[in-house]
Amino acid sequence: MDSQELADFKADLRKEAFAVREAAWRAAPDAGEALRQRLIEALAMPPGIAISGYWPLPGEIDVRPALLHYHAEGHPIGLPVVTGKNEPLIFRRWNPAVALVQGSFRVMTPPAEAPEVRPTILLVPLLAFDPEGYRLGYGGGFYDRTLAKLRSDVHAVAVGVAYAVQEVPMVPRGAFDQPLDYIVTERAIFKFDKRNES
Repeated sequence: MDSQELADFKADLRKEAFAVREAAWRAAPDAGEALRQRLIEALAMPPGIAISGYWPLPGEIDVRPALLHYHAEGHPIGLPVVTGKNEPLIFRRWNPAVALVQGSFRVMTPPAEAPEVRPTILLVPLLAFDPEGYRLGYGGGFYDRTLAKLRSDVHAVAVGVAYAVQEVPMVPRGAFDQPLDYIVTERAIFKFDKRNES
């Protein structure tokens, strides 16, 4: 499959995945609480490690219950900030008292004066995932670049978070698509071994 065929395949799958996720979001508005419990079951969190999440857009599964839980346990929490096209994300520190501002792509982020956080565990949004631990994102490549950079420096753990119905048989992938270490849904936990081996 050449690069144009791959791009077209992903674009078609995104259209379908948006519709599936939208339906799940409307059908299960409290799925974030179940997701929080699955994340607690899935991940052993050493004290004080930094965790990144995101402020959900309509349709995205709500990670805020999990972020509040980890904040209460003393973990630094970062939310993603786009700094430029083709650049990896940075993460600015969040806590419940921080007034968020609207950043790129309508995403709510901490203000520019919030300190940066370098996460060890990243909760990653997605449109679809497959049984091999690959995700379909929004097409900007921000998380792929971010994971590649973090994994070259530290042992970063990528946790895709999704509704169970977002699973597909196969996500089309290219050479730069980063695999996930876990996928956690409101119903199940998937762990993928040897993700960071070369």
